[in-house]
Amino acid sequence: MSDLRYEAPATLAAAVKLLAGSRGFARAMAGGTDLIVQMETDLIEPELLVDLKKIAALRTIKADKSGFRIGAAVSGMEMVEHKALCKAWPGVIDGVKLIGSIQVKGRATVAGNLCNASPGADSVPPMVTAGAIARVVGPRGTRKVPVEKIPVGPGKTSLKKGEIIESFILPARAKRSGDAYMRFTPRTEMDIAVVGIAVNLTLDAKGVCTAARVALGAVAPTVLLVDACAKALIGTKVDEAALDKMAGAAAAACRPIDDKRGTKEFRIKTTRVLAKRVALKALERARNG
Repeated sequence: MSDLRYEAPATLAAAVKLLAGSRGFARAMAGGTDLIVQMETDLIEPELLVDLKKIAALRTIKADKSGFRIGAAVSGMEMVEHKALCKAWPGVIDGVKLIGSIQVKGRATVAGNLCNASPGADSVPPMVTAGAIARVVGPRGTRKVPVEKIPVGPGKTSLKKGEIIESFILPARAKRSGDAYMRFTPRTEMDIAVVGIAVNLTLDAKGVCTAARVALGAVAPTVLLVDACAKALIGTKVDEAALDKMAGAAAAACRPIDDKRGTKEFRIKTTRVLAKRVALKALERARNG
């Protein structure tokens, strides 16, 4: 820790150059709420820490007809307090609200929550069902990556050396659309999800589901986007039969582990119950949207 080099560049290009040029273990820091804890507990020992909070381009939320662009260093509280974003994507905000306490959300970012690559990250499943795209900048240029393609395993991402998530793109909402995220934890706050589920769906004028995305967290090494769940909802009015089929597909997709928070069997049973609750909340929001 004593040999740690700290840099706080003012531009994204400078940050990329620092990370790409590092010969040792380097990490970008968007909020630091996971990273600093890992350093303090000696889980990681970076030689270079590149703080992104002073890069103005990463600190804004921009809205237009095509949707929202959320900078990678925007805090969770800044997202929660953005009225237009909350109205358009309440399910995404459901997940952001669960990133620790108010104090933690004042620093924490969705980019950090994603790149920490925890299977139980609360903001990731609703970002996945929203169809969010990460804009990744690195020494070889820029590429756009679906959020679900960033984590590749617990603590591991698909980002290459020198690459940084610059922003997230959330598309504009279709009419009569709704999304929701819920989790089960032993405690209501300051705990990690045992199961987390996000649902995003769109209805036509007759109330028939025309599009859906369902994602599961904390039941596999990475977030699962389950096509079988979506197929169970599409073409229905999201009635009891459709919900039962969707919940069964969610349970079948689970690949959980046993740990101190719950057994495999408990996680699978909880997934079945929670999936229906989340879908009903998304349905309610779509009908009112």
